[in-house]
Amino acid sequence: MSWLSVSFEVAASEVDAVSDALFQAGALAVDVADAAAGSEREEPIYAEGGEAPRAWRRSVVRALVAANTDVAALVAAACGQAGLEPASYRVQQVADQDWVRLTQAQFAPIRISRRLWVVPTWHAAPDPAAVNIVLDPGIAFGTGNHPTTRLCLCWLERVIAGGESVIDYGCGSGILAIAAVKLGAASATAIDIDEQALLAARENAIQNRVNIEVRAAADRAGRAADIVVANILAHPLIVLAPLLGSLTAPGGHLALAGILAEQAAEISAAYGEWFDLREECEEENWVLLAGVRKG
Repeated sequence: MSWLSVSFEVAASEVDAVSDALFQAGALAVDVADAAAGSEREEPIYAEGGEAPRAWRRSVVRALVAANTDVAALVAAACGQAGLEPASYRVQQVADQDWVRLTQAQFAPIRISRRLWVVPTWHAAPDPAAVNIVLDPGIAFGTGNHPTTRLCLCWLERVIAGGESVIDYGCGSGILAIAAVKLGAASATAIDIDEQALLAARENAIQNRVNIEVRAAADRAGRAADIVVANILAHPLIVLAPLLGSLTAPGGHLALAGILAEQAAEISAAYGEWFDLREECEEENWVLLAGVRKG
C-alpha cells in the first residue's frame, strides 16, 4: 500500500484551522513546518510555559492521505472550511515501508562519556562493562539525544561519589534518576506533573532493573536530597526556584538545564537566595547551571 503527501503554505494565523479542516476532510496525519526551513529566513521557535505560543510567519502544512484520495477536492474542502481561497499544492507519493524498522534505525546507542551509554532495547550494548541505560524513544522527554540530557548525565557522573540521595525534578522518561542509581546513588526520586511521564519512568526503571521512587509533583511529601537535577525550561525553572531550593539539602548540589546561554543570568538571579549558580558546561548553546545549597 502507498499514500500521498499533500502540502501547501499558509500564514501563521491559518495553521490551526487548516489542520483541523484537513483531518475532517479525511487526512490520516497532518504536520506543520517552517516554510523557510533550510534558508537564511528559517525561524527557531522556543515555546515555554507562561509565554504566548509562537508560530512561523509562513508554514508548510502537510497531510498524509490514502493513494486513491481526490486531492483537489480534499484541498478545496479544507480551505473552504477554514475560510481560505483554494491553495496551490504539491503532491508526492509515499511508499509503504517497515516503519518500525525505519524508526529504530534512527536511534543508535549514544555514548555519553567514557563509561556511560544510552542503549535502545533493540541494540546490544557496545560496551557491556559500561554503565548502560536501556531506554527506548517514547512519549516522555529524555532519550540522550538532546544536548540538555547529555549535559545532565555528564554532570551526575562527575558529582555522584556514591551513597547520595537524588531528586530528578521534571523527570520525563526517568533517565536521570535511573542513571543516578546506576552511577552509585543510594536512592533516586523521579518527579513530574505528567502522568504519562510517570508511567514511562516506572517502566524504564523496571527495564533497567533499578529501584527508584516515582511520584507526582502535586505530592509534596519527601525529604530534601543531596543532589537535585531539573532539566526543564527557563520559565518553569524560575517559578520553581523556591521549591527546588527547599528540595536541596544544605550543602547539597543543584543542577539546572533546559536553559539557553542567553537565559543563564536570569536563572542564576532567581536562585540567588539559595545558590551561587555557575555555568558548568555548554553544548549547542544550551547550558547547565550548578551550585551548592547555602547553609
